[in-house]
Amino acid sequence: MLVIRINPSILSADFMNLADELQSVSTADLIHVDVMDNHFVPNLTFGPPVVRQIQDVSAKPLDIHLMIENVDRWAPEYAEMGAFSVTFHLEATSEPFELARKLRSIGARAGIAIKPNTPVEPLLEHLSEFDQLLVMTVEPGFGGQKLIQETLPKVAAARRRILRESAAVWLQVDGGIDESNIAQVSELGADTFVAGSAVFNKLDRASQIEQLRSLANAGHRH
Repeated sequence: MLVIRINPSILSADFMNLADELQSVSTADLIHVDVMDNHFVPNLTFGPPVVRQIQDVSAKPLDIHLMIENVDRWAPEYAEMGAFSVTFHLEATSEPFELARKLRSIGARAGIAIKPNTPVEPLLEHLSEFDQLLVMTVEPGFGGQKLIQETLPKVAAARRRILRESAAVWLQVDGGIDESNIAQVSELGADTFVAGSAVFNKLDRASQIEQLRSLANAGHRH
């Protein structure tokens, strides 16, 4: 039985009231933090100083998603500040295995992410190098986008390989996840779901997180 995880993305939160926003999603599993540099993706969010403050006030561990260039330089810094998980993009590094090992040696879970047009197959040969595989289901950079259905076969392929190898890898999806599709994506094998606007656009975030979790569990059982 898969363990389903719901990780709200604070990209959709009210940054002026971030402490309250974090408290409103305290029933989530982790807090997803999108770090963007306006180079790797066409958007700019925040860097280490703000992430440290988020870490200080968050009741839940941080799931850091680095959408930045020069990730080999910066990813270890996020691990060193105590992030639970640090995910970097395959497209942003020439040494993914070396970087993953460094993150693990510091004490963080090491995640690898791929954009919608990047094939997943080369990574499936090296699942043991990572603790999490993130399949982007939208082009990274902005919240509120619609899930790209053509990315979903990668989720199914990854789950088949994880099962075949009994790999202890979380299979995360990020982009356009909401109550209309989370069961479908869970049925394909995802177990860790990033949801931004689907959570923060609701007044009762705890209820919404529970609904998403319930739908994902139902999809998995199906």
